[in-house]
Amino acid sequence: MLPTMILYRELDSPVGTLTVAATDAGLHAIEFPRNRHPADREGWMPGDHRLLDLAARQLDDYFAAKRCVFDLPLAPRGTEFQRAVWVALAGIGYGETISYAQLAQRVGKPTAMRAVGAANGRNPLPIVLPCHRVIGADGALTGFGGGLPTKQFLLELEGALPKSRDLFG
Repeated sequence: MLPTMILYRELDSPVGTLTVAATDAGLHAIEFPRNRHPADREGWMPGDHRLLDLAARQLDDYFAAKRCVFDLPLAPRGTEFQRAVWVALAGIGYGETISYAQLAQRVGKPTAMRAVGAANGRNPLPIVLPCHRVIGADGALTGFGGGLPTKQFLLELEGALPKSRDLFG
């Protein structure tokens, strides 16, 4: 059986060029320009796919503050534990933040905060599975695959953080 070819496209966004990848099974990846844990791109080819079109429209709507929830079929690749964490991420509402400890509770592994944090950091579908909404227990913005300025931008967009003041604006 031949592996399924994953098609990808690059999308311009306010946080830089995003690489979005999909197959008929669903969306596989969204990557930031400097992703901390880039996907294995073996078998990826640039191309067109209806799910790439749909993801592009929904991401555009999100960045225009016209979308709070994504409606896309998802097909992330990961361990059973990682997938459980990613499912829990989907339950964090727009504009809401939770701590890593709270995420560990939601996964049913209250003492596994580090493992939950590692799975969160390997989320292949950021923004859609909102790992940016997980913050430190003290409210600090901690680790994010797209970089802390991107995390801050996304949380400000959603109203979870006040907009940064432009000293020169």
